[in-house]
Amino acid sequence: VQLVESGGGFMQAGGSLKLSCTASGSSFSINIMGWYRQAPGKQRELVARIMRDGRTIHKDSVKGRFTISRDNAKNTMYLQMNSLEPEDTAVYYCNAEIRDSGSYYYTDYWGQGTQVTVSS
Repeated sequence: VQLVESGGGFMQAGGSLKLSCTASGSSFSINIMGWYRQAPGKQRELVARIMRDGRTIHKDSVKGRFTISRDNAKNTMYLQMNSLEPEDTAVYYCNAEIRDSGSYYYTDYWGQGTQVTVSS
């Protein structure tokens, strides 16, 4: 199973970007999905998380600006980012708990990361 992200880029403050993360492979099940980010010199932090049933958690600093969503039929998760701020500049990583068809357990998978740069 692979997680592939897209949608990062360069944006001016106040603008919007939408990230996507798609899981590909054969015969798997996805539980919780989430977006994390890591700014230079800082630890990776949780931005938002979404359960399979659609319940969500958002980091306080992005509430009202970012919205996480998913399409279970497409094995895809999204992060709509509005009112971007320079402090949102980071590499954004997709994360998912995935169970292969032959396994009883869920395993953490990570995407390769996509750069988001917000200028002031």
